[in-house]
Amino acid sequence: MSRMGDAANTGEQGSQGQGGGANLGQAAQQVGQNLRDLGGQVRDVATERYEQLRTQATDYYQQGRERAQEWEENLEAYIQEKPLQAVMIAAGVGVLLGLLWKR
Repeated sequence: MSRMGDAANTGEQGSQGQGGGANLGQAAQQVGQNLRDLGGQVRDVATERYEQLRTQATDYYQQGRERAQEWEENLEAYIQEKPLQAVMIAAGVGVLLGLLWKR
């Protein structure tokens, strides 16, 4: 009788082993799907952050460009108002740079 019981237990274990393999395969598929979903979420967040940084960099570039244009306009106005002083300042800067480069 114990042999019959052993045979019955072996049959049950065999079916559990096959079911365990199927469960393991399903679990692996689920993990794979979770990883794909997580990868998609990471990609979306990275894309959004990239767009934010790109917009911010474009804004900073635009602000810098506007400031440079304002500075240029102010410099031109100063030169037109006081041309002799502008020439003297430019000559002084040229002499100073010449002395520094000579060394």
